[in-house]
Amino acid sequence: MIIYGKQLFLYILRKYPDKFLKVMLSKKCDQKLFSKIKRACKDVVLVDNKKAQALCRGGNHQGFIAEILDIEFGDFQKIKNGNFLLILQGVTDVGNIGAIIRSAYAFGVDAVVISGLKSINLEAIIRTSSGAVFDMPIVLEPNTLDLINELKQMGFKLYGADMNGTDIKTVNIATKKALVMGSEGEGIPNKIKIKLDEIVSIKMAREFDSLNVSAATAIFCDRIFNG
Repeated sequence: MIIYGKQLFLYILRKYPDKFLKVMLSKKCDQKLFSKIKRACKDVVLVDNKKAQALCRGGNHQGFIAEILDIEFGDFQKIKNGNFLLILQGVTDVGNIGAIIRSAYAFGVDAVVISGLKSINLEAIIRTSSGAVFDMPIVLEPNTLDLINELKQMGFKLYGADMNGTDIKTVNIATKKALVMGSEGEGIPNKIKIKLDEIVSIKMAREFDSLNVSAATAIFCDRIFNG
């Protein structure tokens, strides 16, 4: 798996140096950083910019490219003992998903479940999450209704985000909870919404159609985690 970009590269170097298989630099870096890179990975090479652009398919590599060990989606059975799960129903934009994962990690979510999809570009999510994917279990579950039924059997209370829900500030949040966020275009489908325990919303000072799903998720997670 290829990763690129200075911020992501340095994050992996700092927290997960054992994941490097090969490092490709398109420009020289200071000696102290280069020594640290060499300690983490023996296979370090310099490449020209044309090669660098090809490796990252035109992305903004900032001179830092690496091949790392592949990461995989988590196992649902390994996250069921958590107390705070986040379910992204039908959310497909990897930029939004990456930002959501960062917020989820910051606000105490135990795992993020991407549901209603058969596949998603995990490599792109690594970049957009700035490496938070390495810290947060990410599970892919195609069937949201089956997921909801299983979570209920495990004792989770399920909250769904919708503009017409109850103000999240006034809701007594259960100890074992899962927050369901819908896609930007459709929100949570009705067939799923009716299966949830409570529909919640964010009270806004001014009338507005909706918040971006990433911004809304961050606010919900903060209010659930911090009260």
